[in-house]
Order: sequence, then structure tokens, then C-alpha cells
Amino acid sequence: MESILFANANVLDVERGELREGHHVLVENGLIKEVSDRPLKSAAAREIDLRGKTLMPGLIDLHVHVVAVQLNLAQQVHMPNVLVTLRSVPIMRSMLRRGFTTVRDAGGAGYPHKQAVESGLAVGPRLFVAGRALSQTGGHGDMRARSDYLGDSAPCGCCVRVGALARVADGVDAVRRAAREELQMGADHLKIMASGGVASPTDPVGAFGYAEDEVRAIVGEARARHTYVMAHAYTAEAIARVVRWGVRTIEHGNLIDAPTARLMAEMGAYVVPTLVTYEALASEGAQYGLEEESVAKIADVREAGLRSLEIYRDAGVKMGFGSDLLGPSQRLQSDEFRIRAEVLGNAATLACATTTAAEVLGLPEKLGRIAPDAWADLIVVDGDPLRDISCLLGQGERIPLVMKGGKIEFGEL
Repeated sequence: MESILFANANVLDVERGELREGHHVLVENGLIKEVSDRPLKSAAAREIDLRGKTLMPGLIDLHVHVVAVQLNLAQQVHMPNVLVTLRSVPIMRSMLRRGFTTVRDAGGAGYPHKQAVESGLAVGPRLFVAGRALSQTGGHGDMRARSDYLGDSAPCGCCVRVGALARVADGVDAVRRAAREELQMGADHLKIMASGGVASPTDPVGAFGYAEDEVRAIVGEARARHTYVMAHAYTAEAIARVVRWGVRTIEHGNLIDAPTARLMAEMGAYVVPTLVTYEALASEGAQYGLEEESVAKIADVREAGLRSLEIYRDAGVKMGFGSDLLGPSQRLQSDEFRIRAEVLGNAATLACATTTAAEVLGLPEKLGRIAPDAWADLIVVDGDPLRDISCLLGQGERIPLVMKGGKIEFGEL
């Protein structure tokens, strides 16, 4: 692998919230070898002068759906597997081009997607996948319309429809088996539906998900494999239930209250807000085929989103970065920075997508930082995101270089 020496860079220190000017960073064998405020020399390295540009850790999005190729998820379940797979390839490539060198898929993508990226067959970010999320009958992952007859959601529990972001399982034995199957098929973590949601047809946002014994069974299976459970949840009561039962990260969490946020902080749980998706669904949902029932539910969670950031911040709950966009709206991924910065400020928002996100993934020494022995996931930015976070927006127009694992994936310098 080629060695790279980045010279004269303004290195973004996310932990301190400051830009360290005139630094030099040596990358060897996929790792950051050395960081110095003095010139470095390496006979084997190709030197890239970054004078006037920012070098920062690659961005991490903790809530994506790379196989969400359209907004109408109920309809997508019936799309041919090959078609969904091929449509997911440019979605992954675009994420990487926007500077997201690592993403956590929150339902849909599986081990084969990781294989495709790692082997070079597809260009995309480093993937951590949940397989399919687990949902009870009538929950957020149950995409069957109201009817006088309920057919099975799949021919069998382990028969994968690539377009299905979730699977239905009820009862302790069934959810335990479903969890084991997803882990056997290569899931890095598990996801459950702990409340109702927007994109599903039959569950009110305030509805609860699994019962206590079911959640504890799933958490137990995750812990047996030294991993964790993430939970889709909106309301304070839904959040409190599953945090007490061992869930590690709450996804969305718009309708939180202060006591529940304090509980999360006490339990060491993280939250991954996904505010940009509600803007997208409100402005584009109907246009791109989102069902009327889903469009009507957006307002309930959209207005509470910004206030939730203040509640989490004041309670000391650590926040990761998430986008949760679907179909054509995936292009708006980086707009989450703009929305969050209005409340949290630039430095704290950047931490959500770097250092805190790396903690959630259990890799705080390897991701989200520019330091010796960290993985060389780096992006070059025209501008200073601490002063003007808009330099990270769009489709990577102001990100002339993206490096993942020491390899330059996109380079315009």
C-alpha cells in the first residue's frame, strides 16, 4: 500500500475543538504512523501539500440504510433482490464521496455488502451492519398493509428479501432465534423496534414495541456475541423501557423528556438523533411515493427534534451522528450538520460524527481521530468546519480528497 505524507495541513483536533496549523501527518500501511508540528521525512512516501486546507478524521454516520433505494419501504420489500442490490451501489459510493468513511447500517444491509466493499467490488464506506431489524407484528418493521388476512412477511425467517429492512418475530423463542440468525449471517450489532414510527403503515408513533422478556432475550443474545442492541424509539416512555432492559443506543429519540434523558446518562446509553430525515420526508415524501399515513405522522416528531438536542445535551447524554435518509433523499445526508449546529454549535456537532461515533462503534482508538496507530480514514476540506460547517455540505464539492484505510478513494489534489 502506498505511503502518503500530508504536509503543512491544518489538522482538526475534534477532542479539543481546535485547528492545529502547519502539521504533518504520515500514513503507512493503512495506519496513521506519525503526527508532528515539525516537517517529517519519508523516502518512500508520496507528499501531498495541504497548505491552507483542513485535514480531519473521516466522518461517521451511525444511522444509514444503504438498501433503502426508495421512500416507500413497503413497496420496496417486493422488489427483486438483484435490483435492490445494484441500486444500493451508487448510494454507498456517494456516501463515501461526501466524506463518510464509516457508516453503521441500521437495518437492511448485511455481510455481503461488507464483502463487496472490502474486496473492492463496490466503492463505499467502512460498513457496520445490523442485518435486518427485529420487529413485532404490527410494529415499525412490519410493512404489511391493513387487511383481513395476514400473510407471512417472508417464506421463512432466514429467507432474505434484500429490500426488507426488518423482519417480524414474536415471542421470546422466536426473537432469540431471529437474533441468532442475524448474528450468524454476519450482523455486527442488532436492532429492535421499540416504538412506532413514520415510514411504516400501521403503528402509531407512540406505540410500544417488544415486551420486556423479548427485549432482554435479544440483549442477551447480543451480549453473548460481545456486541449490543440499538433501538428505534421516539417517546420518552418507550425509550426508558428499553434502556432499563439493556439497550445501548437509542435511534431518533425526538420525544424525549428530561427525566428520561437523565436515566440514559446514568445507564451510559447513547442517542443517535436523525433530524434531517424529517425535513426530507416533509418536503419530498409525498413526491417520492411515501404513503399518506406516513406523511401525516411526520409533524408529530419533526417539531420536537431540535428541542430534543437541548434536552440530551443538558442531561449529559452523548450524541452520535445519524441521517436515516431513504431513496432520492439520501443526497441530503450532510445537511444533518447544518441542522445540529444551530443548537449544538460546530465543534460539538463535529464530535457527534467523529469521536462520539467511534465510541458507539467500540473503536475510540481507531476511528474518529488523527493520532498514531489510528486507522487512516481522513478527509481534506477546503475551509475550516469549526468556523463554517457548510464546507461539509453537498456532495463533497469542498472535500477534494477522501482516504479510507490509507487508500485515496477520491483525490482531486
